[in-house]
Amino acid sequence: MTMTLRPADARFHGQHGWLDSRHSFSFAEFHDPNHMGFRALRVINDDWIAPGAGFPTHPHRDMEILTYVTEGGVEHQDSTGGHGITVRGDVQAMTAGTGVRHSEFNASATEPLRLLQIWILPEARSLTPGYRQARFDDADKRDRLRLIASRDGRDGSVVLHQDVAIYASVLSAGSSLGHSLAPGRGAWIQMVRGRIQANGTPLVQGDGAALEHMTEIMIQAEEDSEFLLFDLG
Repeated sequence: MTMTLRPADARFHGQHGWLDSRHSFSFAEFHDPNHMGFRALRVINDDWIAPGAGFPTHPHRDMEILTYVTEGGVEHQDSTGGHGITVRGDVQAMTAGTGVRHSEFNASATEPLRLLQIWILPEARSLTPGYRQARFDDADKRDRLRLIASRDGRDGSVVLHQDVAIYASVLSAGSSLGHSLAPGRGAWIQMVRGRIQANGTPLVQGDGAALEHMTEIMIQAEEDSEFLLFDLG
């Protein structure tokens, strides 16, 4: 049984005025060969974006991109025709594939935006670009692991072209839950807020943890908490 922590304060920190970003793995000018991702999980950026600011149109290719909004709303537009405002509770998935251009801006002129930008390496190159969106409000995630993204789109989850299942949970203080890992699979836990114990190890806002060579993950909330759990092949 192996658990490797990625503490919140060990993440790469980029401060660009309108953008305050923390990278769990190497990204852009932040490069560390010891933190290049975990299995197919390549990027987790915890971004705070100032009112009215954002990322102008830019290209991506050969990546599955998931946006998980935790505060505020993001306005998205891309070259596949995808366009909308994604607010807390919404999950947005984009297949960059052969190439896509998109922009992301804080939809509010007065309130900050916080989101997790997640990149998953695809199972094949040169896929057809696409855009999907689904809603999972707090009640849907309360005291359970709610599947939000998967290879087959089961249970209303958004489709990602990789052997991955991503769960979100809003866990009440004192509540607990478990997750079984099939042989050969690994998991990553990313804390959004609060404080939990994962197999007895405390995790707080911004912390991440890689879990391998185990069959069961037991999670208990010490206070009201929110986190993502990635089940990876």
